[in-house]
Amino acid sequence: MSETTATPAEGQDRSTAESVAADRDEAPVRAVTEKPDSRAEQGFLRRLRTPRRPRLWFEILLIGVSYWTYSLIRNAVPEQKKAALSNADWLWRLEHDLGIAVEESVNHTINKVTWLIVGMNYYYATLHFIITLSVLVWLYRSHPGRYAATRLTLFATTAVALVGYYFFPLAPPRLMTGGGFIDTVVVHDTWGSMASGDMKNVSNQYAAMPSMHIGWSLWCGLTIFALARVPWVRVLGLMYPAVTLLVIVSTANHFWLDAVGGVLCLAFGFGVSRVWYGALPYALPRWVVAPPFVPVKT
Repeated sequence: MSETTATPAEGQDRSTAESVAADRDEAPVRAVTEKPDSRAEQGFLRRLRTPRRPRLWFEILLIGVSYWTYSLIRNAVPEQKKAALSNADWLWRLEHDLGIAVEESVNHTINKVTWLIVGMNYYYATLHFIITLSVLVWLYRSHPGRYAATRLTLFATTAVALVGYYFFPLAPPRLMTGGGFIDTVVVHDTWGSMASGDMKNVSNQYAAMPSMHIGWSLWCGLTIFALARVPWVRVLGLMYPAVTLLVIVSTANHFWLDAVGGVLCLAFGFGVSRVWYGALPYALPRWVVAPPFVPVKT
């Protein structure tokens, strides 16, 4: 006859059991609402955008294939000689209007110092590749956490340069009709330009805008300045693109404004890297920390 009254503990147990049962019933609905495929896609993108330790074989393959593709596309762009010469005349007039058209004076002045201009010819032909590859190797060994983002900056810079080569063919100053510039490689009979002498038959001579000698050298210089610890090495990093600018003008391979185009391409490259990784390459951690091991429950 007496009513059975549940104790607080019994009521709590019953409430907990009901809650668990409710959760169990609602679980399938929640799983459908949260779209597991979407979560998987987000997880895949997150893994792609998380810096990882670079693999040597993959990097060597990637750099080789990328440079081969870049050279193939650059040299496959129609030379459009008439348009390239017309654009060079227009750019030269623009620089006169801006008061910066001193390339011819620099070219003639440096050409009088034989040992200097010959050295610049070899500088133009070799350091462009040697320094860039050396910086990539240094990043790979000493800054693996920043390597992928910094490499992406370089690749994006180079890729957008191809757009410039296609839509704005430009003759270098040394090929201008009546420009008065000296082709220092021809005059001094040195191997110093992919677009002079015998090499001109395998290279597009009318792809001067933008200057990737500036784009790549500035990438190297900023990377060294931002990450090197020795002060004099950081100073050398800043000097490298400055000297490169003098070289490309002295050898009559580029106008000043070609260098500006290279800088703009590099800014685009940094923008792509910033969007993809969420930070500038130099702000990322130096070392790649492996994710904690989580045992799989069976």
